Amino acid sequence: MAQVFSFHVFLSAETHRPSSSSSSSSKSLKFEQRTKTSISAPRKGNFNPSRKTQKLDSEVSTHRGGQFNPSRKTQKLNSEISPHRAVSAVRLMRIEMGGAFADLLNERGKGSGENEMGYVERTLGFRTRDLEDRDLRLVTDIVGGTIRWKRYLDHLISSICRDANTFSRMEPLLLQILRIGFYEIVKLNMPPYAVVDENVRLAKIALRHGAGNMVNGILRKLVLLKESNSLPLPKVEGDDRTQARALATLYSHPVWMVRRWTKHLGQEETIRLMTWNNSDPSFSLRANSGKGISRADLVTKLNLLKIVIQAGLLKEGLCSVQDESAGLVVSVVDPQQGESIIDCCAAPGGKTLYMASLLSGQGMVYAIDINEGRLRILKETAKLHQVDGVITTIHADMRSYADNNTMKCDKVLLDAPCSGLGVLSKRADLRWNRRLEDMEELKNLQDQLLDAATQLVKPGGVLVYSTCSIDPEENEERIAAFLLRHPYFCVDPADKYVPSEFVTEHGFYSSNPVKHSLDGAFAARLSRAL
Repeated sequence: MAQVFSFHVFLSAETHRPSSSSSSSSKSLKFEQRTKTSISAPRKGNFNPSRKTQKLDSEVSTHRGGQFNPSRKTQKLNSEISPHRAVSAVRLMRIEMGGAFADLLNERGKGSGENEMGYVERTLGFRTRDLEDRDLRLVTDIVGGTIRWKRYLDHLISSICRDANTFSRMEPLLLQILRIGFYEIVKLNMPPYAVVDENVRLAKIALRHGAGNMVNGILRKLVLLKESNSLPLPKVEGDDRTQARALATLYSHPVWMVRRWTKHLGQEETIRLMTWNNSDPSFSLRANSGKGISRADLVTKLNLLKIVIQAGLLKEGLCSVQDESAGLVVSVVDPQQGESIIDCCAAPGGKTLYMASLLSGQGMVYAIDINEGRLRILKETAKLHQVDGVITTIHADMRSYADNNTMKCDKVLLDAPCSGLGVLSKRADLRWNRRLEDMEELKNLQDQLLDAATQLVKPGGVLVYSTCSIDPEENEERIAAFLLRHPYFCVDPADKYVPSEFVTEHGFYSSNPVKHSLDGAFAARLSRAL
């Protein structure tokens, strides 16, 4: 039942250039690698002070109905509780309280079994046996799946509870235990008897006997409903609003997203997109040519591994995790040796590092970002990848930087802050963090950044605007408005830089999750007149 991720390997811009024989996606080699992913989702709520709990971590101190009791003594090893369930419940709780992200795919190896068990001990007051690789994979699957399917699972839980107050007042740990049980039974098709037994045991030991009885009753009712094929799910019928609400529940997305996509894409395409967003994510590894690592070298190393993160390939700078859709944006920029390039919103720096590796030691990438801490990490990673000689970091808001500096470069990449609606498969939390009101704020910010970026492009130079969104209001409409304000720029068709299957009728680069099985992304290459 463990979650499996496909790893693709690519090397450089040559991988993505148009070819009469194959596209970039066909040139990628897939690897079945079990690993860990990055997921988070917020849910506000507070703990019940009457139950036996402890302060979650230094970032979270107050909860529903009161506070944790930090004076409670740690209990001994508990061998009755499945470690993956205890870790999953605590991690989900930390995520919802805003005190953590499921950062299980990061280069520093955090989110390891040892770290996770430490949180379990501090939160629940006991340890389970150590996590094995299989347990870590189950945690990845359960945490990611539970977050993706949260709206669907909560609908089932509240329907079976019947009393709306029972659900709304449910303490966070109890709710997470139920969500885990529902996900395991309905989506993972685990043996119901084992799921019921183990989640009841967790509720009794971590909370109290009565909580275990409640979990037992609700899960057993779910099992009966599933076996009789009578889960209380809404039907897609009625007016547009009613259908959108039903689809939002069935495919576990916010209603506003469903309505927006239905308007732009139609209902059938919207369903396919939501299905993609709920599927297991795939990750791509970019071989670091700046360190002399070829695609073939990385393939050889991957064939010998179980888990990429634990093997240290990322820590050693031999490769980077980067989706092919992001790599194709760099292909649209088309960095050449000796060029000066500005990356306007550079952190966390994946595109910066890729562009720097393509300069082969000649030229400079100026990485501008408002977040000093993330720039510091970018500098460290650049050293690790041996491309620090062609990267200069600049801590600034690029809007004020453009106003106060006369520097102009050959190429400028504006990878703009956006809704992230193209990466919901990997960022399971994002669907619950975005609001409809965010879209207007983001569009205004994108226009401001575009206007500022024009001041950094030398005559005859190139400005590339990109997002990881599939929303036309953040993409095509922003470029149309930009060209009206700046008529000395024109579109340079992307078909000279990426395969034609990724090029729209207006000459923009666009990757579609449903069509291309990649993250959704957009890029417009704009040439400035001499």
